Amino acid sequence: MNAEEIRLAQSRERKAHWKRWGPYLSDRAWGTVREDYSADGSAWDYLSHDLSRSVAYRWNEDGLGGICDRHQKICFAPAFWNHKDSILKERLFGVTGTQGNHGEDVKEYYFYVDSTPTHSYMKFLYKYPQAAYPYADLTNVNIRRGKHESEYELLDTGIFDEDRYFDIVVEYAKASVEDILVKITAYNRGPEAAPIDLLPTVWFRNTWSWGDDADRPTLRLEEDGAAGRKVILLHEESYGERRLYCAGDPDLLFTDNETNRHRLGMAPGASQFCKDGVNRYLVGKHEDAVNPARTGTKAAAHYTMTVEAGGSKSVTLRFTDGVLEADAKYPLGVDFDDIFAARIREADEFYAGVIPKTLSTDAQSVMRQALAGMLWSKQFYHYEVQRWLEGDPGYSKLPRSRMEGRNHDWSHLYSADVLSMPDKWEYPWFAAWDLAFHCIPLALVDSEFSKDQLSLMVREWYMHPNGQLPAYEWAMGDVNPPVHAWAAFRVYKMEEKRLGVSDRPFLERVFHKLLLNFTWWVNRKDPEGRNVFQGGFLGLDNIGIFDRSRPLPTGGHLDQSDGTSWMAMFTLNLLAIAMELAKENPAYEDVASKFWEHFLYISEAMNSLGSEGEGLWDREDGFFYDVLHLPDGRRMPVKIRSIVGLIPLFAVETLEADALENLAGFHRRMEWFVEHRPDLVRNVACMETPGTRERRLLSIVSPSQLRAILRVMLDEEEFLSPYGIRAVSRYHKDHPYIFEVDGVEHRVDYEPAESSDGLFGGNSNWRGPIWMPINYLIIESLQKYHYYLGDDFKVECPTGSGNMLTLWEVAAELSHRLTHLFAHDEAGRRPVYGYAEKFQNDPHWKDLILFYEYFHGDNGAGIGASHQTGWTGLVAKLMQQSGE
Repeated sequence: MNAEEIRLAQSRERKAHWKRWGPYLSDRAWGTVREDYSADGSAWDYLSHDLSRSVAYRWNEDGLGGICDRHQKICFAPAFWNHKDSILKERLFGVTGTQGNHGEDVKEYYFYVDSTPTHSYMKFLYKYPQAAYPYADLTNVNIRRGKHESEYELLDTGIFDEDRYFDIVVEYAKASVEDILVKITAYNRGPEAAPIDLLPTVWFRNTWSWGDDADRPTLRLEEDGAAGRKVILLHEESYGERRLYCAGDPDLLFTDNETNRHRLGMAPGASQFCKDGVNRYLVGKHEDAVNPARTGTKAAAHYTMTVEAGGSKSVTLRFTDGVLEADAKYPLGVDFDDIFAARIREADEFYAGVIPKTLSTDAQSVMRQALAGMLWSKQFYHYEVQRWLEGDPGYSKLPRSRMEGRNHDWSHLYSADVLSMPDKWEYPWFAAWDLAFHCIPLALVDSEFSKDQLSLMVREWYMHPNGQLPAYEWAMGDVNPPVHAWAAFRVYKMEEKRLGVSDRPFLERVFHKLLLNFTWWVNRKDPEGRNVFQGGFLGLDNIGIFDRSRPLPTGGHLDQSDGTSWMAMFTLNLLAIAMELAKENPAYEDVASKFWEHFLYISEAMNSLGSEGEGLWDREDGFFYDVLHLPDGRRMPVKIRSIVGLIPLFAVETLEADALENLAGFHRRMEWFVEHRPDLVRNVACMETPGTRERRLLSIVSPSQLRAILRVMLDEEEFLSPYGIRAVSRYHKDHPYIFEVDGVEHRVDYEPAESSDGLFGGNSNWRGPIWMPINYLIIESLQKYHYYLGDDFKVECPTGSGNMLTLWEVAAELSHRLTHLFAHDEAGRRPVYGYAEKFQNDPHWKDLILFYEYFHGDNGAGIGASHQTGWTGLVAKLMQQSGE
């Protein structure tokens, strides 16, 4: 094992807590549901970016490239000032959900460059303009722009012209579990010397102001008598004493992490020194804003410097529970540089064992940055719903409407955990179905963390007592696709392959909890017992003709192709897990039989071969559609060519011949069903006919249906883009689907970029762009079909090309198209960056990769959240398997 693998083993075996400290500090805490105590639930407006520097957060902290402990008692992050800005740069700025023409959007450039899974080495880069940051300009222009216009970005303001900015690189290296080295380097990319202040800041999360009589921690100046450094001594009850050693001679500025009540027009509080004290002292020139006694709960080491054109300057610090010897030559220890060099070398050694050497140098860099983004996207997430609903003692009584408003029926939920975030600025809250996808690439480097994440979501303080999984803080009760079982089994199999470990206790624990979730789905989303599921929102935002989270304007109900297909997939996932567990415990054979039979019922409902025309399959079009049931009894297929009709592909599983032979009880029950219920079995593709290596296939989609679907999916004028599968067919560019209700036109067009409507905030779009998680599942499903159908089953790819490929080759082609979103094309340009010339050509930008939320359906340009390494990080898994 290499050094990082040893650390992972020590962490897994609880011999050393290497993950106690990490990048668990959010990129944004303002504008979140948790910090919202308004009467109307307007979270974006209740606590703004402007107020965030002055208001102590109730639930969790934020910062810029920062770290904290896993309980977020102590936080550290750098702040910057260019002598031009009206405020310190302590946190990232962006337009809110109500200001942006496509919803919320961060207006900064920052990159998660590197991280090991134990965070023994981490690297973060922030591009800081030397001119005054255009807060008002960005806000006002974006407010004025319409849905059909492009977003106004920071590069558009001209602030990076002539390269007048700093590249600020923040690095962390762990000497031990509790000994963290920090290096902050400012590179002047501009043509002239420029001033900059670096302010490494340490503070305590405010845990003492909420009426719980919690002990108040302290930090103060410590005079240790050593030359070449200054010291901040911290004391916190659970962690005891530790020190932040600051090399050089910075001015140490102390204040408190308390709300500036004066700024809010409130009566004075217990401390006259406030959260914005350092900002008011440095930028506002208020000498009395920091504590002359040099004590408090927040402190910054103020380094001021001028950096020559093309030059750089660094500051170094050491945060430790130990005491350093006095040494004027090596104020942070003689081993400081050696430790940094060792951790960087060890990070390289670790990734050399993860990233295939067959990949190009550039592809290896992309894959490493994807994994770094996954690891940097961990966040301490704190939300006690009951306490949040009721408010804190001693504070103004909250409106009673809160007890009947957002998340009121999730009062059991109590989160104070490190969780994988979709995007720590745009989506700084867990989303259960996103998280399931996150766990796949994370398992490449830290399967233990992936298993912990999946286990948490089904624990009793997350899962609802009725079995529902929480969605996200904006609406915990929303319904997302049930992909948890799929992710759990994939992580289990990945760990088994990579480490030779079969963690059956993990699989068994998750399986038992998912039985409750399955029952919730059956009871709540199939109310008529027809095995056709209505689901609702299902995470696909604006995919349908109507808002699927609301009652239909037509009345009646909608049979959802995707809702039913997701449930068929869920059923097969649970079947696969039950069969795996049955290898050592025959009792699970009975459970496997239950899920096999349930799958037959769902498949029968999808295809309804026994009742002509009653299923969701359209024989004429060769496609699956949603079906609208009107109050007068009419049924109407909603003929939108979208991924809703491709999701039935996901309901596929192959049964190995030896598995059937070894599970005699399951095999007998299956054969009985084959003989006595031919009406059901005939709806399951090739159930009775052995395929390659005597495998059996369980699938909603028959081989003939598969050919029909792929004919459309692989048509470049329909779904197949140069960069993957579009969410809506390009056919609808010239043939929009229009449905009129009471004189109101509802329509679905092909929209390859941002959304032109405001559904779900308007900041995502499922009507044309390319989405990584759906593409990933398509690829995996095609591989499963190939396991059964073998090399003799070929389809035309692209449709009309005459090029015949096996399904395995089609999967490889789709994977190739997706990974090339981030690769250089023949002209040396990365499709992900579209027409952003700075990213395409500048040597200090072009090899830094952003992993966007989704991608333009025609040219592959990145759209939406710019740091959604979350499920877009799946590209790392695609690259890994393509390089094997």
